[in-house]
Amino acid sequence: MFGIYLKRELSRRKKAALVIAMGLALGIALVITVTSVSAGMQQAQDKVLKSLYGLGTDMTVTKAQAAPTGNASGRPKFDFDARSDSDDTQSSDRVMTQGGQALKSSLVEKVAAQKGVARAVGALSLNVTKVDGSFTQGKAKSSTTQQQGGGQGGPGGGTSTGQPQVQGGGASFDVNSYSVAGVDVAHQDLGPLATSKITTGKTFTAAQTNAKVAVLSKSYAKENKYTVGKTIKISGTKYTVIGIATPDSSESTTDVYLPLKQAQTLGDSKNKVTTIYVKATDSKQIDTVKTTIQKNIDGTTVTTSADLADTVSGSLSTASNLATSVGKWLSIAVLVAAFLVAALLTSSAVSRRVREFGTLKALGWPSGKVTRQVVGESIVNGLLGGALGIAIGLAAAYTVTAISPTLTAQLGSSGGGGGMGGGPGGQGGGPGRQAASTTMDIALSAPVSLTTIALAAGLAIAGGLIAGAMGGWRASRMRPADALRSVQ
Repeated sequence: MFGIYLKRELSRRKKAALVIAMGLALGIALVITVTSVSAGMQQAQDKVLKSLYGLGTDMTVTKAQAAPTGNASGRPKFDFDARSDSDDTQSSDRVMTQGGQALKSSLVEKVAAQKGVARAVGALSLNVTKVDGSFTQGKAKSSTTQQQGGGQGGPGGGTSTGQPQVQGGGASFDVNSYSVAGVDVAHQDLGPLATSKITTGKTFTAAQTNAKVAVLSKSYAKENKYTVGKTIKISGTKYTVIGIATPDSSESTTDVYLPLKQAQTLGDSKNKVTTIYVKATDSKQIDTVKTTIQKNIDGTTVTTSADLADTVSGSLSTASNLATSVGKWLSIAVLVAAFLVAALLTSSAVSRRVREFGTLKALGWPSGKVTRQVVGESIVNGLLGGALGIAIGLAAAYTVTAISPTLTAQLGSSGGGGGMGGGPGGQGGGPGRQAASTTMDIALSAPVSLTTIALAAGLAIAGGLIAGAMGGWRASRMRPADALRSVQ
């Protein structure tokens, strides 16, 4: 009886049922869209962070760069010989550590021994500035001037020689700057090389701890026409290119990877590292581990992914803030409005059915049965609205994923030593790269999880129950006498 009556009443009031369902559908669709876009932005932000500090890295340990003392300015200095032969090309490399003040390698083991630390790996970040070109020697030439005769009785004229003047000469130099990362070849899954995949050649082996071999980033190798098997010369030392690495992100922050010992020799930083990459035993205890390291190891800066996320700016950060603040409250407002509209429409529909419910009560229907009837109709309307809302929300999320709008993420320095981004290859040193920021382009997607769909279904049922509760409460208060009055 309940099902038959329910079906008949919904068939009779198709327009009213459709209006209620559409109101709920719009609210639910907006919730799905905002939730999926927020999830996509979170994924994009995670991709930016992981591309910089590496998958599996929970935090980094660095030390702020000390201020120059005395006459030391910290600026590069290049020395060239004064040669008379203009055909000779001169070249000079300046190798400097970057990403903060160098730390003793022994600190890596000390960090690894801290409570809550699963592993710790050291890396050395270098910046190489190469200047090459040639001087052209100028030539001194004397100028002669013809003089005319002077006064009466004087000589008839002559020539005079002026002071020699240097003509020609000059210098033409090219400046190229690139970043070098010293990698612990025994633990490549944690550290600067963890953000890239070897697409050509091979990576380092555990036996190449001090071998003169190098892995180049794809962009740097393409720009300078390096291939596997060729050699790259850095500060007078030749390294054989054994592999080409493609970064997981759209841009590589490191150009050249060397075994850690070779990088330490190159940078005159024996037994030194600039960044210690740390993986915690429990990702939920990262803040506790950070506090422990800072307490037990003085003078260091510990940067977590959460700290680094606070420095992300650009369109990605702006859109993420809008989605989590404006979008969230807009979804709540629309959903609440949809629930209220559904409740008011259901209550209004009950008012128009006074004769019907009064007659049913006169025939012996108890108030509870009348209430269940109204609630049942509202729940069906809610489920219908939920189905429509899920369909609209999925279509909107699919559209966002198909369009894949590009967002820009700019990562600023988080403090001493550059934090995670200031590790090997972090914000480093070449033309067009700033020491304080790195910019990346990320395509936005809108993934819809089963949790989101379950949430939508729950909201649809909740909306039906709220509307049914209001309508059912009003219907239960009706008396059979109300039906007789409406007939008159």
